[in-house]
Amino acid sequence: MSFPLDPQIDFDFNARESVASFEDEFGKLVTLSNHAIATLPRQASLVFDEASGAALDLYGVETGRPVFLWIHGGYWRLGNKEGNAFAAPGLVANDVAVAVMDYSLAPAVNLEQIVHEVRSAVAWLHREGPALGLDTRKIHVGGSSAGGHLTGAVIAGGWHAEYGLPENIIGAALALSGIFDLEPLLSTQVNSWMNMDMDTVAALSPLRHIPDQSETQLVLSVGGDERDGFLRETDRFHTAWAAKGHAVTQIEMAGFNHFDITGTLTDPNAKLVQATLNAIRACP
Repeated sequence: MSFPLDPQIDFDFNARESVASFEDEFGKLVTLSNHAIATLPRQASLVFDEASGAALDLYGVETGRPVFLWIHGGYWRLGNKEGNAFAAPGLVANDVAVAVMDYSLAPAVNLEQIVHEVRSAVAWLHREGPALGLDTRKIHVGGSSAGGHLTGAVIAGGWHAEYGLPENIIGAALALSGIFDLEPLLSTQVNSWMNMDMDTVAALSPLRHIPDQSETQLVLSVGGDERDGFLRETDRFHTAWAAKGHAVTQIEMAGFNHFDITGTLTDPNAKLVQATLNAIRACP
């Protein structure tokens, strides 16, 4: 089913055109990622989903460390784990192991399959992490843009039993520039490759699946220079999560855009890194 393009909504959610040069912003993140790969202890391409072959890289594994799973953005059709290694250095320097995952990309697969793979990565870390020496009593997660949506899908309620997980498995969650209600995207160019409909919206919008009970310590942020669609989505999710009585902190990032906000994760002292560490420590 096709939906008419709404020029204003499309503008509000067009991240690529929200910066002067997407190529420059992307290039900066690639440089940061290449440095992380070259300098951090790394276990590469560990397959967590046999059916799809999806794999993750583990950085900074040491006995007793908690693990944080990073889920990349790219509107579900672009990106890979190598290009997102920038998410590891700041947390690794603070004694947190970081897993950076791949997932199958649209339009070859639909959003349901992508969400399945992300949840499978959580289950794999919970199951296999102890043999690596990791503390997986809680799995901590984060992502940006589409990865923010997928983070929301992981902290949603109702899916854990199917994957052999306890309902309270997710500890800290860092959602940057996320899309938490998919309905606006039906009227954007994004749906030309996502092929979503109202059933997709109902099933996979995190805003519509906030659990009644949650121990997750949620950290939200969005760049102050981002377009209104992303600003609205973060504010709406903050309000809805807090309305359930759940723990949530929103970090202001004035002067940052949709892309360079993620690059701050390389800095051990960055606001988003420290907020994530505080959330991990606050987990029951």
